[in-house]
Amino acid sequence: MIDVIENGFKQALSAGQAQIGLWTSLADAYAIEIVASAGYDWLLIDAEHGPNDLRSVLEQLQAVAAYLTHPVVRLPTDDPALIKQYLDIGAQTLLIPMVESEGQARRLVAATRYAPQGMRGVASARASRWGAVSDYFERAGDSVCVIVQVETVKGLEGLDEIIAVPGVDGVFIGPSDLAASLGHLGDPGHPDVVATITTAIDRIVRTGKAAGILTADNALALTYIELGVTFCAVGIDTMMLAQAARTLVRKFKQDLPTVQQTKPGATY
Repeated sequence: MIDVIENGFKQALSAGQAQIGLWTSLADAYAIEIVASAGYDWLLIDAEHGPNDLRSVLEQLQAVAAYLTHPVVRLPTDDPALIKQYLDIGAQTLLIPMVESEGQARRLVAATRYAPQGMRGVASARASRWGAVSDYFERAGDSVCVIVQVETVKGLEGLDEIIAVPGVDGVFIGPSDLAASLGHLGDPGHPDVVATITTAIDRIVRTGKAAGILTADNALALTYIELGVTFCAVGIDTMMLAQAARTLVRKFKQDLPTVQQTKPGATY
């Protein structure tokens, strides 16, 4: 028999250890294995805005399993049926988008726990190594990490109650949707947005729960970490690829020598 697989990411958050992550949206096992070798503490597999489904997420979980980095799966919705399926294929840490109330947070936690504590359906699947993990059903809740994503003004209004829900391990502030909700669509670095995020981080940290954020702005990331953010994603794989590709082609097109072009067969 195999012991329950501990969730090192959840333990690190509980201990207040900063965890540096990367957002992955390429939806490909080969691509995520490349960045899994880079040394990030965690990788976010995005099934909300990335072209992922249950099977592609499973393939990425299998690819990352050989590395020390921890996979966090962002679901497309708060559907308890999807939560059950992602837990069954072995995801331990779930990021649930658009959480706006205490009642919603309680339902989400319940969806990750077996009865009588919750309503997760019982099955012997990959998470229990098909029954090989000893006492999986009794101990599974201890290894599940529930992170709720608060990203609207309404969510911020209910933040204190959401944080207080037992079983919520962390709160991730979604900067892009929050910026839109505050009237600054496409500008998560707007002073009003940053000020709102700063206040939210302080409210989360004061409760002892983990606070998280995504920003590709290195200076802003360091500021948020100094404020107490425990898990911070500092880049997005798709944007990194796009930027590197554009930078490379610009460099070579600008540096190419001017060569006189002639048509085949032309004589002068």
